[in-house]
Amino acid sequence: MRHRWISTILAVSACLLAGHAPAQSFPSRPIRIVVPYAAGGSVDIFARMIAPPMSKTLGVAVFVDNRAGGGAAIGAEAVAKSAPDGHTLLLTPNALAIMPALYKQLAFDPLRDLSPVSLLISTDLVLVASSRLRARTLSEMVAYAKSHPGMLNYGSTGVANPLHLTMEMLKAAAGIDIVPIPYKGDAPLNSALLAGEVDLAVLPLGAAATGIHANWLHPLALAGGNRSTFLPDVSTLPEQGYPGFETGSWQGLFVAAGTPAEIIVRLQRAAVAALDNAEARDRLQGFSQTLVGSSAQAFGTRFRADVARFARIVQQAGIALQD
Repeated sequence: MRHRWISTILAVSACLLAGHAPAQSFPSRPIRIVVPYAAGGSVDIFARMIAPPMSKTLGVAVFVDNRAGGGAAIGAEAVAKSAPDGHTLLLTPNALAIMPALYKQLAFDPLRDLSPVSLLISTDLVLVASSRLRARTLSEMVAYAKSHPGMLNYGSTGVANPLHLTMEMLKAAAGIDIVPIPYKGDAPLNSALLAGEVDLAVLPLGAAATGIHANWLHPLALAGGNRSTFLPDVSTLPEQGYPGFETGSWQGLFVAAGTPAEIIVRLQRAAVAALDNAEARDRLQGFSQTLVGSSAQAFGTRFRADVARFARIVQQAGIALQD
């Protein structure tokens, strides 16, 4: 009997140790940060900024893997279906929170198949006008659009991303008709704005800051609930009579669902530590980014709320489901 009890205790201990083994041995190989966009964009630049300090903290190489396509769905799916061991991360903006409401079918469920690690940075969105547009305020633009329906246009870099949704929400709230002009990325859209080929656009504040300060672009409103320290004189859409606009953009880290909590904590701490240095702070603030570095739990709460909120916005804007 005594031998049987000893055998049982040893077996239970082995199971418990096996359960902790992945966390104790983590990381055991290089870590991959999947960016669901092409190289050179804002998400890719940020990933390459945090990879070296994360590598130093974790003691293994951390590299960036660009998996562009499908409106960021291809890269997100790759992480959702990866081994839940913390060696594959997804760095994505809040486009991930829009996917469930936008696509007829997804090969994965962002809420079920991915686990939040940390919301790292956030940025305000700003409605800007080309310098060639005579309207210099939001009210002037709306008045012109109402008297000239379909004559104004705006640049867009994707269907139902936060930039596109903000513009469509404003159109519905103001009762105006402005024609969308699609572009393949931030760079060609910015060039078109500067050349006056498009009249308006909603941009991340960091992407618009240079043009605003050089008077190539005119800020009409911030698309959020609070003013920005980077443009303190620019009022928000709610301040200008359009309540309910709480849109913005963020970038955060995810891992495959089922990744042990201990590993998520280590990744979260390494990612936040990558932001906690003077060089990172200076560079990010130069792009008008706000450092957040949230806990996994806080990010999970925010992510679930954003999924529900964007579902309402997509429905209200009447955006057709994508294949």
